[in-house]
Amino acid sequence: MTEAASHSYQKPALLVAGVGALGVVFGDIGTSPLYTFKTVLDMTGGHNPQTIYGVISLLIWTLIVVTSVKYAGFAMRIDNDGEGGILALMALLGVKRRKRPVIVAAGLFGAALIYGDGAITPAISVLSALEGLNIAAPSLQHYVLPLTVAILLALFAFQPMGTARIGRMFGPIMALWFITMALLGVWGIAKHSAILWALNPYYALHYLLNSGGGGFMVLGGVFLCVTGAEALYADMGHFGAGPIKLAWSTLVFPSLVLNYAGQGAITLAGDVTTGNIFYRLCPPVLTLPLIILSTIATIIASQSIITGAFSMTRQAIQLGWMPRLKISQTSQEGYGQIYVGAVNWLLMLVTIGLAVGFRKSDNLAAAYGIAVSATMLMTTALLFIAMREIWKWHIAASAAVAGTFFIVDASFFASNMMKLFDGGYVPLLLAALVYLVMYIWHRGVVAIALRSGEDPIPVDVFLDDLVRLGVARVPGTAVFLTRAKATTPPVMQWYVKHSKALHKRVLAVTLEIASTPWIPAKNRLALSEIGPNFWSVTATYGFMERPDMPALMAQIAMHGCPIHPNELTYFVGLEKIVARDDGRGLPRWIRTVFMMLLRNCARVTDYLRIPANQVVDIGRLISI
Repeated sequence: MTEAASHSYQKPALLVAGVGALGVVFGDIGTSPLYTFKTVLDMTGGHNPQTIYGVISLLIWTLIVVTSVKYAGFAMRIDNDGEGGILALMALLGVKRRKRPVIVAAGLFGAALIYGDGAITPAISVLSALEGLNIAAPSLQHYVLPLTVAILLALFAFQPMGTARIGRMFGPIMALWFITMALLGVWGIAKHSAILWALNPYYALHYLLNSGGGGFMVLGGVFLCVTGAEALYADMGHFGAGPIKLAWSTLVFPSLVLNYAGQGAITLAGDVTTGNIFYRLCPPVLTLPLIILSTIATIIASQSIITGAFSMTRQAIQLGWMPRLKISQTSQEGYGQIYVGAVNWLLMLVTIGLAVGFRKSDNLAAAYGIAVSATMLMTTALLFIAMREIWKWHIAASAAVAGTFFIVDASFFASNMMKLFDGGYVPLLLAALVYLVMYIWHRGVVAIALRSGEDPIPVDVFLDDLVRLGVARVPGTAVFLTRAKATTPPVMQWYVKHSKALHKRVLAVTLEIASTPWIPAKNRLALSEIGPNFWSVTATYGFMERPDMPALMAQIAMHGCPIHPNELTYFVGLEKIVARDDGRGLPRWIRTVFMMLLRNCARVTDYLRIPANQVVDIGRLISI
């Protein structure tokens, strides 16, 4: 294929992927015009021209600096084998190879904050969309909250069925949404074209410097325009950087700028701006169709947030920072099409609770922003380290770029913190709970690994003992999951001790999760016969992959190991946790919570897709 032909082939594919990205990546940031400008105007307390020019200029330049420059320009250039997001960045910085507690804390707390965002986004988005009924049909305003709850219930109830089929429509619907927003913006600008002066950053700086403490407070509301910017980086693995940047620069960013400018223009022109200013841009006869389109757009935005929470949960499980949860693949068309029931129902309870508790999008806006701004701060800190260690930038250049982002992010975070007692504590509380679960689970897993690895027995010594003690060798193949690569699996020791027998062939399998998202199949296995009929297997998976034991066994058989995948017996240890006698174990409260998490997490056999009729559970006491 010639270079010209290849180039012409790539253009349509890039365009199709860009349209697909509209339905997944830009839902959150794309629905922010529904509530951002009216929230900021309520905070300013006035509609004078100087304020309106300043606010619109702040919105536009926040979109440029945070989204276009920081995420599209810098963050998306630092990928972990194509994957982005704060957990992928944390893994890229080598936290699995060496102890880096500060990086781990920043990455995990940033990830935990995303769950808070995931609970608030559906509530505020759907509420703000349906609040258009206050304008189109005032008699129906009492139904806004019940309709919101009904839509949220339906949204979460639909998750187990997957979104593969309707997901194909998300991109075109969001394309229609952005085009509609742009046209509404042009309609508004035509009424007072002087609003285009707000493109000059002078008005943003002038407003901030001359409005006293009020300008600082307003930053918390302005920040709402970039909630969802983190998705450009986090969802990079689904579409690639090219399609996301294409969609942002050619459609999303221009549509947002035009719509915010249009809302500012009708305010300057003296039009009626009570209620939701976004809907005041629309001719009255088209308000109801716009409400329907807005509601669909917010549902798509919410779906993207929920799917992102599922994906991040899987990453955290694979990296060893979260208890095993049952993960269902809802479609074979894409690896990202998964469902995590525990996350879905917890998010549903919190989201509906927030909608009912705050009742209006204006009230909920106070709780919004803290989680996202804090996550962006964490990302900036990790970007600085990546600039130094991955790009090998000089410290002065790294500090200049990351320092600029840090000042911007810190300003927004500090302003949002002023809303702490007006509901801002909600996402922080949610994040703290998620972070605590991650911390306790990891401490417990590490403690079990350390205790299990004490007093290791070399394989050759163990095999000699089998002969010396006359242990019977029975037909078949036993598979033992173990963390110990070069020594005898503890589960196997306990099994032989109590049964006085062992299968003729033994596989000691160690599963490792790499700091990269994907591992090529050719690099998956390390297989060696370290004793007569005793094979040591190390299988490496990326943190975006889910181990599958039957598939792994078939691959092992293809590598010359004389096993029959359907005639295997898997031996799995079931740990019962007790306190150490020497008082050197985990604190009691950590051990208690870890025991509860361990009892309620998914069985390792289910997680690894091991056939239930081929499993033997080995109970054992472990003191930690």
